[in-house]
Amino acid sequence: MGTTSTRQGRAWVEVDLGAVVTNAERLLGHLPAGARLLPMVKADAYGLGMAPVAAALARALGERLWGFGVAAVAEAAALRAEGWTGRILVCAPVAPSELEDAAALGVRVAVSDLAAVRRWARWGRRWGRTLPFHVEIDTGMGRAGFPWRAASRWSARVAAAVAEGGADWEGAFTHFHSADAPDLAATDEQWRRFRWAVTRLPEGMGRLRHVANSAAAWRRGGYGLPLARPGIFLYGGEAGPGTPNVPVVSVRARVVRVALAAPGATVGYGAEHRAATSERWATIALGYGDGYRRASWPAGAHVLLHGRPARVLGRVSMDMIVVDATGVPQVRPGDIATLLGRDGDATISLADLARWWDTIDYEVLTGWTRRLPRIYRGADE
Repeated sequence: MGTTSTRQGRAWVEVDLGAVVTNAERLLGHLPAGARLLPMVKADAYGLGMAPVAAALARALGERLWGFGVAAVAEAAALRAEGWTGRILVCAPVAPSELEDAAALGVRVAVSDLAAVRRWARWGRRWGRTLPFHVEIDTGMGRAGFPWRAASRWSARVAAAVAEGGADWEGAFTHFHSADAPDLAATDEQWRRFRWAVTRLPEGMGRLRHVANSAAAWRRGGYGLPLARPGIFLYGGEAGPGTPNVPVVSVRARVVRVALAAPGATVGYGAEHRAATSERWATIALGYGDGYRRASWPAGAHVLLHGRPARVLGRVSMDMIVVDATGVPQVRPGDIATLLGRDGDATISLADLARWWDTIDYEVLTGWTRRLPRIYRGADE
């Protein structure tokens, strides 16, 4: 998991845990009364630090928190090591070699084929326990799950495997592929497919149903189901049209050098920027080794210095970037540059970085490397 710190060194990520909680509360307001959340804390809580994020959500949500979702058994182990004893669902298929570890951790696994169900049940019988699992139903995502059209056939076989003992078919779910798109027709169709498939399940099997990611929770009220699996919305990312949330993450770095550049001076590998007139350059202690993409230069990215934009000049290096501080004459070494977040009245958003880097909010969030310590605000530690 990410490094935690209270010290502002060369560069760092600020995480507002209070904003994470606020976003969770907002989503709950769009769900049916009594609904609970299964927050996705995979990929180190989208790069923000799984342990502090999970602790803040657990404290704030109480009984409204059903458990936490991860994508790997190792992530479940990390949560257990931090003291979380509640429910964990590994939402991605688990390799056969990791099922014993999953059973030992007391987590739930998602299964996509009959062989996985049988293996899981065998571990339960071997240990004299009943191990819960959730069946994924593929309604169009294509990467995992039992086919929705064949629900009558495979569900009978899954139920027969459960009847042998060792496993409890607790849940059934699907993944939406386009719930953040302007048009929700494809998502509504996936919901219809899921709803049809679960009517074919044997009575009492897969009794806990969940489908809603962040976008479907906000825009479709989780389709009326009692459990939702939010991710990106919690962390300040966009979850489709009409899904306003509170920003969570800021990235800041120190100015380490300020210099005057004469006309014709060049900067960066490849000398791709040449000063046309006299310029004032500020070197900032952060680069692609920290997660700030090389694509920033040709895309016209900027940072904020004293609340004013300063354009990135030349190729981003592994450890440094240079910006045009000509319009910010007061900048000095030791000042703080904002690469993501608010500075005064100006803001650089996740969407801005995603546009400059030709990617999505998810990749921006998860791309900040371990070299940047995470500094937490807004919730008791």
